[in-house]
Amino acid sequence: MNTVGPVIRRRNDEVNGALIGYLPVGFPTFDESIEAAVAIVEHGVDVIELGLPYSDPVMDGPVIQAATQQALANGFRIADGFEAVRRITERVDAPVLIMTYWNPVVQYGVDRFADDLAAAGGAGLITPDLIPDEGAEWIAASERTGLDRVFLAAPTSSDARIRQAVEASRGFVYAVSTMGITGARSDVDQAARTLVERLSAAGAPASCVGLGISTAAQVAEVLEYAEGAIVGSALVNALANGGVAAVGELATELARGTSAE
Repeated sequence: MNTVGPVIRRRNDEVNGALIGYLPVGFPTFDESIEAAVAIVEHGVDVIELGLPYSDPVMDGPVIQAATQQALANGFRIADGFEAVRRITERVDAPVLIMTYWNPVVQYGVDRFADDLAAAGGAGLITPDLIPDEGAEWIAASERTGLDRVFLAAPTSSDARIRQAVEASRGFVYAVSTMGITGARSDVDQAARTLVERLSAAGAPASCVGLGISTAAQVAEVLEYAEGAIVGSALVNALANGGVAAVGELATELARGTSAE
């Protein structure tokens, strides 16, 4: 199993930090979503965040919402997520985390989900709407299977919530740079720096910042203080408008930010 912790540590030794890229399964088609995921790794992304389409994506911005709705209209099923992980990990040596709202995991069966993800070669889960003190079943399943578990922390999180996220996460803590829905922004919030400092003080082995990063300059800015930068909407937008070639080109550009002087 290719987990994310060693990759993030290695990239912080080699360059300024890790680049994590989000793409949804099944957009614009199932096969193209796999080709896009492979392409971003081949062009400099270190960790894949593979989104499972969901009918009520309350934390996703319009670009990702439109993509996931198209994937659902194409007939996406949970099993397609595991097949995508399997096909991607057969071709590239990069950890693949599933990003999913919690309800699909519960409906599928928490232990069954963990077993199928591990069997497919997945690294673990990012669960944006699951808080650690309600995640005992997933924590137990991930301990049993060795999967990473990534919880979120926000600028508004209390010190107690920060500690919970740090203690419960394995791989990294997802630092939400600003409150609200996802989407590319012209600036990455200053609040992210303070949040990462709080996570570090609480003992987080790694913090990766997401929500709003869309340029190499922003990647470089984030990696001044965090161990990883997460890009989502900008990659999905490139895929929507220019296909696999365009998303690969953007990944190349974003990866320049990991070694910017």
